[in-house]
Amino acid sequence: MLAARCGPRYMDLMLDPFIEVGALVRHAAEPDWGIGQVQSIIGQRVTVNFENRGKVVLQGADLPLDLVEPDRA
Repeated sequence: MLAARCGPRYMDLMLDPFIEVGALVRHAAEPDWGIGQVQSIIGQRVTVNFENRGKVVLQGADLPLDLVEPDRA
């Protein structure tokens, strides 16, 4: 039961457990935004700084984030 071990933010957001502050991600519905770096995760809000979009605060259904492996960035 990962959510119980990692705290409520993972259960609320249904995030990949490897997505944490500093992680590189892509927004599945917005590929033109490019790669982003997670800046903060507070409650149900995730702030990501995307290379072609800038800083975006995502919440709830806006969270189809895919983890990017550093060697593929």
